[in-house]
Amino acid sequence: MMLPVSHVLAFGAWLVAQSKATPSAPTISIFLKPPGVISPGGSTIICCSCQCDNGNFVLYKNGRRLRTLELHGSRAKFPISNATQEDTGAYSCHYLDGGTVLARSETVDITVQEFRLPKPVLSVLPGHEVAAGAYVIFRCTIAHSSAACFLYLEGQVKALDLLSKEQDHFNLSHVHKGNEGRYSCQCFTRRASLEWSAVSKTLDLVVRDYTRSNAVRLALGAGVLALLGLIVAEAVRSHRRRPGRPGPR
Repeated sequence: MMLPVSHVLAFGAWLVAQSKATPSAPTISIFLKPPGVISPGGSTIICCSCQCDNGNFVLYKNGRRLRTLELHGSRAKFPISNATQEDTGAYSCHYLDGGTVLARSETVDITVQEFRLPKPVLSVLPGHEVAAGAYVIFRCTIAHSSAACFLYLEGQVKALDLLSKEQDHFNLSHVHKGNEGRYSCQCFTRRASLEWSAVSKTLDLVVRDYTRSNAVRLALGAGVLALLGLIVAEAVRSHRRRPGRPGPR
């Protein structure tokens, strides 16, 4: 049996109203800036971000509430300075609006350890600036025979990869704008206890999408040509409508 068109339209309108009345819960992210293990006396910033209009971020450590910050823009920053072993732990953010918890982040681990290994050097091939679709290789080099290294991308809660002596590089094929960002690496050894290096100098990767840029240029060029064509056509029409001049006597 076919439903009347009016009933179908009314049902569609009800679905739209319901989707607007019950928006999806916001998602929040958490990351360290800069990422990695920090040394005693060092510092880092716990960043919590959310595509939200207002409300508060609450920082938790090992499930215990620490601090509350009012949301300004889309991010809240919880700095840790002059770090000690007491700052080691698992941190997370809750987003609250009107006292109601609307979202919870993943956890990010903070570790405070002395740096005993030499500082590594991060490099990228073919270079810091590449075209979209290129093949990129990150390599973390350290003067130690058995150290493994983590590769970090600022803004990510976890390390991108674990690099070993057998696999001392990280490959990105068909890079895109989402791969842009600030990279660094940090190394460690697995002995009786973990020994860490400092974090390498950061490296900014820029991805140029020339295809998109060319498409925009072509579209702009076509628009300019079309506008010029309209101007010329209007000028021709105006000239034809103009009354003829009298010939010489």
